[in-house]
Amino acid sequence: MRWALNRLALAITSMVALAFLVPLAVATRQIAYDRAITDARQQATSMVTVLGVDNDLVTLTNAVASTTAGSDGRLALHLPGVDPIGTSHLTEATVQRAAADRRAATAEAEGGVAYLQPTVLTDGRTVVVEVFVPGADTRRGVGTAWLALGGLAVLLVGGSTLFADRLGSQLVRATRQLAAASRRLGGGELNERMTPTGPRELRDAANAFNTMADDLRRLLDRERELAADLSHRLRTPLTGLRLDVEAMPPGPIAERMRQACDLLDEELEAIITGARLGSIEKRGSQQCDLVEVLADRLAFWSVLAEDQERPWEVVGGNEPVFLPMPASEVILVVDALLGNVFSHTPDGTAFRVSVSSSGLLVDDAGPGIPDPQRAVTRGFSGAGSTGLGLDIVRRAAETVRGQLVIDRSPLGGARIGFLLHALAPEPAEQRKRR
Repeated sequence: MRWALNRLALAITSMVALAFLVPLAVATRQIAYDRAITDARQQATSMVTVLGVDNDLVTLTNAVASTTAGSDGRLALHLPGVDPIGTSHLTEATVQRAAADRRAATAEAEGGVAYLQPTVLTDGRTVVVEVFVPGADTRRGVGTAWLALGGLAVLLVGGSTLFADRLGSQLVRATRQLAAASRRLGGGELNERMTPTGPRELRDAANAFNTMADDLRRLLDRERELAADLSHRLRTPLTGLRLDVEAMPPGPIAERMRQACDLLDEELEAIITGARLGSIEKRGSQQCDLVEVLADRLAFWSVLAEDQERPWEVVGGNEPVFLPMPASEVILVVDALLGNVFSHTPDGTAFRVSVSSSGLLVDDAGPGIPDPQRAVTRGFSGAGSTGLGLDIVRRAAETVRGQLVIDRSPLGGARIGFLLHALAPEPAEQRKRR
């Protein structure tokens, strides 16, 4: 933007300078020409005065020689029937035409221009006074004036462009600050505020940005408080459920129910804590090991898999895979992927879990997902569930710049992947072959 403003200022000032300089240059040339003709007219007038006093040839010759133009060979008197007194630069026909017209005129001559002043003597004869003006005299001072005008134009254009650059730098700086603050606010820095600078419009935009940031912070605080309140309200039915579980006879089902209650209690506590901390404090520098979280969650889901007689296996997991996410969010991802298998495939369906530095893949031998695009639509599900599970995985993948993958599994069913790095789009030919 700054360079665009500079180019605009340069173009405008250049056009304005040309609009003034071209007429001034022409006027300067005309002024120099008129000055030279005026000098010639004055010398011709002086000779006319001499002719009115005395028209003796000797006197006239001395008078011509005594003038500046006459001594330089630029003045001549044309009397009827007599050779010109002085040096003439015109043809006889031109002189005769001026005498017949009996009015002052100029005529082109070799190397310049001649000024002709006819006058009538007392005896009725017409005398023509010729004053030659060299071309250099008609252009005297024009070059210097044009050079001064050109320097003034360069100074004006350069000064105006520099001034526009200073103004543009303030405008661009304020605009960049507003853009940077918007990006930081969009990145989760809710405490970001701006100091209004620059033109009035940008100061108004900065004030509007600060107002928007304050409103956004208050709105998010209300949402977090609401989430915390709702989570706290769930503790009452959870407490009743825990009492019922404690009253159950010992066994695998009772143990699984107790683990589910413990997990639900931990999730509620994490939701309340995270909601009160806020997005910036909650994210911070937390990280967890995907392999460790997967192992803990498989301990829970393996019991249900045995009850439903589901063959399963784990591939990989020999080395830790650290994610820049809180453990609570990774637990949601793992449970969403594994829960999708148990919710949407019949009992006895095999599944396989693969974990590596590339992410987490869950393959099953079920019916698959006929419409992957619709399956990640938030709030929609073709199988009677809430439709939030895969959307939770998708949003978690986006936070680590990864990708949710839904594809056909080698086991014959669905493959759902939580990849840590987004895949490049496949060529259209390969997609057609599938």
